[in-house]
Amino acid sequence: MIQEYVEDSKSNFEGTILDIETIGDFERSYQYDSRHYRNLKQVIFGYINKENLHIYCARSFEGIEKLKLMTPQIFGGLQRPYYAFNCNFESGVWFHHTGVQINFDGELQGEPYESKKNAILRLKISNYNDPFYDKGLMCIKAWNDQDFEKAIAHNRACLLKERDILLKRGHCEPDKVRFVE
Repeated sequence: MIQEYVEDSKSNFEGTILDIETIGDFERSYQYDSRHYRNLKQVIFGYINKENLHIYCARSFEGIEKLKLMTPQIFGGLQRPYYAFNCNFESGVWFHHTGVQINFDGELQGEPYESKKNAILRLKISNYNDPFYDKGLMCIKAWNDQDFEKAIAHNRACLLKERDILLKRGHCEPDKVRFVE
């Protein structure tokens, strides 16, 4: 089953900010190409554009497969430019988990390995009721515990924070992802 969450969100930017939540483990032996993300599965796909915020949450392992199949269709309705806080993460997960190869137009991290928590503190951005205060591992635990409302609330907060990062400081050129099977 897939749970959808939608809210109006009037924003002053062109394109789409994308953010996902995953379960699984990183492949530590590959840190410099997409294989680093090959053991991760997308459980939440969220995006925000100038009109709304939309989140798809898989509520079961069957839902993960359904969301995987829905991902190419979701992209069909989204406008470029595409932004993400960590473009390599989203690109790598989508490539290995869904077969979708996405190159982003803008990176929202100000520097390599910048944490979102540090970015929002520096820029004085609201927490937006994030139940996990930018601790993504807690979102994985919530999803595994079937606390989907908190997992969705975290993804919602991430999208709003990333929108504010884009509006306050802009974006930089993303690194090119090395897509390797």
